[in-house]
Amino acid sequence: MQLWLIPILPLAGFAVNGLLGKRLSKAVINTVAVGSVLLSFLWVLKALSALGAFSGGLEKTYLEHYYTWIQSGPLNISIDFAVDRLTAVWLMIVTGVGLLIHIYSVGYMAHEGGYYRFFAYLNLFMFFMLVLVLGGNYLLMFVGWEGVGLCSYLLIGFYFLEKYCTDAGNKAFIVNRIGDYGFSLAVFLIASHFGSLDFGTVFSKVQNMAVEPTWGWVTAICLLLLVGATGKSAQLPLYVWLPDAMAGPTPVSALIHAATMVTAGIYMIARSAPLFLHSTSALGIVAIIGIATAFFSATIGLVQNDIKKVFAYSTVSQLGYMFVGLGVGAFSAGVFHVMTHAFFKALLFLGAGSVIHALSGEQDLRNMGGLSKKIPITFVTLLCAGVAISGVPPFSGFYSKDAILSAAYEYAPWIYWLGVFTAGLTAFYVFRALFMCFFGEYRGKLEASAHGHAPDGHGGHAQEDAHGHGHGIHESPAAMWIPLAILAVLSLAGGFIDIPKFLAPIFGEPHEGAAWLMYVSVASGLLGIFIAFLFYVVSPALPEALAKAFSVPYNWMLNKYFVDELYDNVVVEPVLDGSRELLWQIADVRVIDGAVNGTGALARGAGNLLRRAQSGYIRSYAAWVVGGSILVIVCMGWAYMGWGGGF
Repeated sequence: MQLWLIPILPLAGFAVNGLLGKRLSKAVINTVAVGSVLLSFLWVLKALSALGAFSGGLEKTYLEHYYTWIQSGPLNISIDFAVDRLTAVWLMIVTGVGLLIHIYSVGYMAHEGGYYRFFAYLNLFMFFMLVLVLGGNYLLMFVGWEGVGLCSYLLIGFYFLEKYCTDAGNKAFIVNRIGDYGFSLAVFLIASHFGSLDFGTVFSKVQNMAVEPTWGWVTAICLLLLVGATGKSAQLPLYVWLPDAMAGPTPVSALIHAATMVTAGIYMIARSAPLFLHSTSALGIVAIIGIATAFFSATIGLVQNDIKKVFAYSTVSQLGYMFVGLGVGAFSAGVFHVMTHAFFKALLFLGAGSVIHALSGEQDLRNMGGLSKKIPITFVTLLCAGVAISGVPPFSGFYSKDAILSAAYEYAPWIYWLGVFTAGLTAFYVFRALFMCFFGEYRGKLEASAHGHAPDGHGGHAQEDAHGHGHGIHESPAAMWIPLAILAVLSLAGGFIDIPKFLAPIFGEPHEGAAWLMYVSVASGLLGIFIAFLFYVVSPALPEALAKAFSVPYNWMLNKYFVDELYDNVVVEPVLDGSRELLWQIADVRVIDGAVNGTGALARGAGNLLRRAQSGYIRSYAAWVVGGSILVIVCMGWAYMGWGGGF
């Protein structure tokens, strides 16, 4: 099947644009960047079709072996690409949604500097994510894992002249290193405990082991893998990098949040399901972290005013739902939500980018309003994303969210009820953003015209005619709204793709819950939409009054519970102070530099002393010889007396 072509095509696009992009026209850059991902997507379709994935086949894993990578004693690690039904789902998400984001970027980034660099990074991101998904062993997965971390750093900090962008890129990189350390330790434990890193070998060996109800080697491995997943998939306590990732261009936000990086942790746990199913305590911790993250981040999203920040916290919350699905053993439901979330979350971010584009870089919801008639395509498509993420039937989020919640009820009813409440919060803050953006009166400054190119530092700009004059609030070009329309259709109808049934050969038949569980969760979502309508359409003054009446909890949520400040005071500043005062001033300056400089000073002093003996006078040399002889005789005499002898 030549699976290697799937990731190598985006890598070729990266090489061409990265090395030659300065000399190429935008049309050629677009052709290389978008064309490479299109070819990768088409090759995925060809490979999966040949393997029978679309016709009930692919019952077993298809493996392609290329060469031995590392041979150390009995440990043999190869470069192998493997495809099963779980891989097939991710391949379709990564290449399909990734292709739409690349097309959208052509219009969104049209007036930005570093154009070739942006698309080179975007292609490299696709390459590493595809390596992560296709890798047939944990070490090859880890290569892709580290690669997407690198690309997120490059793309989040794309506007490197802005300090807050570089800070956000550094934050993402460093926080993910914490999680990656856990993953790397898990890889070492797997190699030492199972003697292999190949998925097939490890999983076949673990099947013959007893389930660990408390603690053991398998639990230790699973918990270390979970540390890695909490970093990459932005769960408590390592979620803090993801909201700041909004500093990058909006297409980057869509790619990170919907199709690539944040789903890596979900994929890793789902791929490692045989391990997690042999650790009762590890699975329970996955579920608890997931529901805690979902609720915690949803409360923050209630009051955010940056449109991209609202959707960023919704990503953290929805990832929490996916963790709940995995933690309660409903792996297929969690993966199902990954797919539907890829559709409506990519649409939310790209739609937000379309709003920002229309308003010349404005991102504050308080400066929007009344845009439904000015950018109708963006409005309709974002509305489709809103009903999907809110779980309104029969749209995509309804099917995947309720599959998770019904399984959660069987596992632990309190997780279900907290998940239902969180679903209501999600519907409220998403429609709060939509109502503030598209309903009421326009509250911003840009209205009738905008003159000249006004970059916002995030890819937004006023649309210009041939003379460089803007046209005020405007709909996005076709390169942007066509991907929005496709994603809108997928957000509405994607739930009819029966992913749990497709994954049944891997994870077993999907769970069927009681009907009333579905009714309750749907009612919670509809109630959230209704309250948002009352607050921001019927009585727009009510939210401000409530904020004043409940100023303390409002300010806590508005300031994200001061978690960043807590981390700064407890972790960042002590590390920086310790580095300056202990490692630099004491260990480096006084100890290391002191030892080196002291040795040099001692040598210089000894040299100065001995230099005086080189006078050139014979009598002086004779005196030194006599003095030295007397010193030797005296020392020998003392030594002899000390040994018990005598003269």
